Amino acid sequence: MDNYHIPVLLHQSVDGLAINPNGIYVDCTYGGGGHSSEILSRLDKGRLIAFDQDSDAIANKADDDRLTLIQGNFKYLQNYLRYEGISQVDGILADLGVSSHHFDAEQRGFSFRFDAELDMRMNQESELTAKKVINEYEVHLLKKMFRTYGEVKNVGRLVSAIDTARQLGSINTINEFKEVIEPITPQKMQSKYLAKVFQAIRIEVNQEMEVLQEMLYHSINVLKPGGRLSVITYHSLEDRLVKNFIRSGMFEGQPEKDLYGNVDVPLTAVNRKIIIPDEAEIKRNNRARSAKLRIAVRN
Repeated sequence: MDNYHIPVLLHQSVDGLAINPNGIYVDCTYGGGGHSSEILSRLDKGRLIAFDQDSDAIANKADDDRLTLIQGNFKYLQNYLRYEGISQVDGILADLGVSSHHFDAEQRGFSFRFDAELDMRMNQESELTAKKVINEYEVHLLKKMFRTYGEVKNVGRLVSAIDTARQLGSINTINEFKEVIEPITPQKMQSKYLAKVFQAIRIEVNQEMEVLQEMLYHSINVLKPGGRLSVITYHSLEDRLVKNFIRSGMFEGQPEKDLYGNVDVPLTAVNRKIIIPDEAEIKRNNRARSAKLRIAVRN
């Protein structure tokens, strides 16, 4: 399993669930099964419901009767749990990072290190691909995507280069795309720039922000009072959403106060300060360097 994906902040994130050995838990992102295995090791008669929309991850399922692995998007968390006859759970863990497997599998098109079709789908049955985004999205949508999801500085020049090239013919592969944007790619920061550009496309292809918001809303409905939410994020957009939701039950703005000035919020932060990997973990797994863990308890 570890070859598929090295779990990040493994013990801290599972410790954050304060596991009841007979409780019911959810792992939103099964991947290589690292976090799930750690949760299962702490269960007695408890149960774990895990999700992954990628068939490659489903093939990693551990042989454990306490584990139910659902091939589906965790944005439908509540509906899937209802189908399993579960109305409330004791804890939810979500490791929102793209797995090492996705970055290392050349044919999936997640990494600019390899040449492959512009794909980037976590769910390989989805119709929206990176190729479709690059070739068919209107200019204003591309600008919004790169600005919002990648925080790219030279958005105008980037989108202009893409739009000019696609007028001449379809941009189909990673190398073709890199060649199109090469003239406007800062040479001294090439890898960092490409990482931002590819992140923006990947977030759009997989609708990652919308999926995260849906999951957080559903978590309020399915967590028992005292139940725990443990979320690992990898970029500022995700972390901001999680932080705001834990603080106020909203993604933007401030919650309303009652006549006495009190605020009724669904969650309370367990860790006031974000938890990040230590130097030893980052040395073992460089992809952990941007990880941030937030833990909350259901009021």
